Amino acid sequence: MELELPRTGLERYKSNSQRARVATEAWGAEHLYCLDCNSDELSCSPPNTAAIDYVCPDCDASFQLKSQSRLFGNRINDAAYTSMLQKIRADQTPNLIALHYDLANWRVQNVFLIPHFAFSISAIEKRKPLASSARRHGWVGCNILLAEIPTDARISLVANGKPTNPSLARKQFAKVRPLANLRPEMRGWTLDVLNLLRSLHKQTFTLADAYTLEPHLASLHPANRHVRPKIRQQLQILRDLGLLHFLSPGHYAFR
Repeated sequence: MELELPRTGLERYKSNSQRARVATEAWGAEHLYCLDCNSDELSCSPPNTAAIDYVCPDCDASFQLKSQSRLFGNRINDAAYTSMLQKIRADQTPNLIALHYDLANWRVQNVFLIPHFAFSISAIEKRKPLASSARRHGWVGCNILLAEIPTDARISLVANGKPTNPSLARKQFAKVRPLANLRPEMRGWTLDVLNLLRSLHKQTFTLADAYTLEPHLASLHPANRHVRPKIRQQLQILRDLGLLHFLSPGHYAFR
């Protein structure tokens, strides 16, 4: 995988942001691959296709590219808030590819992918409406909160200027793919519990450890007044999905 961004034809664009957008999209068309199947290439979407930049020619998986010249923090700007919520509930979000490039050296530094089934409502933050002076005043966008995405579902393709072996990236994708089999209304709970269990930073944990997550989960799901039974249910689901292993009554381990 070549990490230098292409420069051909960029002289026609005036701003660095325009050049970077064109260059990163061209780089993706040349070097990105599908994790949902064995296709080693992605096809560019027709111009002006909303929210989708690439499609896998073999399995039709869709991908959206977000690129920037600084390291990604906790937030990634996305589209309209209500539209994003509708797509999550309808299970229509594309796979998200986040690309960080070095502007000085014009090289790709970090790339990670979030599978389309890894977005929960909890991971979407509503932004303030655009000011009355803006062209689209009143429009409400959203941010994707990376800290609310389980680390299992943040799959590295390039890290610190070094490409990840595609077989390893596909193996990590395959590990979390069973989440796609859950109904969207159930998947949000499962993703939230998985993410908070990971925040414990323990390879093995107890049911008592899981219960310490109750206040946070109650704040994420205020309509549910039976959080502890829900935690136990989600532990069983995560076990059935192959993400957890039951060691003994009340003791669990990540696979």
